[in-house]
Amino acid sequence: MRSVTYSMTMSADGCIVAPDGSFDWAAPDEEVFRLATDEVRGAGVHLLGRRLYETMLYWETAEQNPSLDFSTREFAALWQALPKVVFSTTLSAVQGNARLATGSLAEEIERLRAEPGTGDIAIGGAALASQAAAAGLIDEYRARVYPILLGGGVPFFPRSERRVDLELVENRTIGAGVAYVRYRVAR
Repeated sequence: MRSVTYSMTMSADGCIVAPDGSFDWAAPDEEVFRLATDEVRGAGVHLLGRRLYETMLYWETAEQNPSLDFSTREFAALWQALPKVVFSTTLSAVQGNARLATGSLAEEIERLRAEPGTGDIAIGGAALASQAAAAGLIDEYRARVYPILLGGGVPFFPRSERRVDLELVENRTIGAGVAYVRYRVAR
């Protein structure tokens, strides 16, 4: 069965964006960018909320910029080819290799798990991942922890009354002091 993975960048105090909505503090260096590329390569489909979908639209045409280096063009090509499911109540159409979700998050994940295919079911966006976590649908958390304290903002891990035990899968330092941590949900 395909795993549902949630991977994002976060601050050392657990936020994915600062209180003012900025995330300029999380610009990836070459090694962090390579890790993100490898994660996209390992995904079979990516589930996104509207805000993350709109942020990632840049990559739908990024390869047209002649000044981009090979690794950036490689990420763009992988991202464009990756099937995406967008959860939105305001969008009426999406671009590229994306479709709007037709069912609930749980229904879409159940359907994707039942389909033949390889690669993880990646989920992105704090609000969407929070819904998936609350429903017990996330199998693995992957965090790129930057050495900065934001003092608040949008949390990586959802706040809930539900306890979730995790098993450490991987922990290493990458790039300029970024900790990469993978946890599998203990079942």
